[in-house]
Amino acid sequence: MELGRATWPQVEDAGGRAVLVLPLGSLEQHGPHLPLDTDTRIASAVAHGLAARHPDVAVAPPLAFGASGEHAAFPGTLLVRHDVLAEFVVELVRSSRTAFGGVALVSAHGGNAEAVEAARARCALEGDDVLAWSPSVRGGDAHAGRTETSLMLAIDPTSVHLERAAVGCTEPLEGLLPRLRSEGVRPVSSNGVLGDPTGASAEEGRVILDALVADALAAVTARWPAA
Repeated sequence: MELGRATWPQVEDAGGRAVLVLPLGSLEQHGPHLPLDTDTRIASAVAHGLAARHPDVAVAPPLAFGASGEHAAFPGTLLVRHDVLAEFVVELVRSSRTAFGGVALVSAHGGNAEAVEAARARCALEGDDVLAWSPSVRGGDAHAGRTETSLMLAIDPTSVHLERAAVGCTEPLEGLLPRLRSEGVRPVSSNGVLGDPTGASAEEGRVILDALVADALAAVTARWPAA
């Protein structure tokens, strides 16, 4: 079920069994070659892939703005504070109580992690069943590199400008985190890329996306086996 296109009787007919999947993304720079809504598109693609494999999943319209303070120096980035995002998610979960059996938060922007965890913990205290899931790609790069470029080539190749793709800062993310948190991305990588998009392909993106959907499906099925 795609919630935005459903009618209220369709939701009611599900009898409260469906798991509501809420995609969380961002509107932030993704280098000179990827669109600002890259994270939102990836979260939505995973959510819809999950729905295609699970009979009792309803996909909500995505939250297209995230906690992206580290990207604020780049034009076009629109963001909200962590506490604002967390409060918004909590309100949505509260309003879903009577219609759904649980809520899965699918967040494709790493900067949302603090807000997502705060929301999940608060919802748990209020008795709501909430799962927080985010993508993890073994060997993947951090931002606008080969991983995200491949995913976007699989999701929407028309939105990718490979002719503008360029290598950014390729240092391991763990070592960069202190600077990213204190200075933001732009002083670390002038083009906004944390990685190397060289070699990205739609074929690789489809493999990555399939693996992410399978991982999300496993998490949802383990949490709600009778859903």
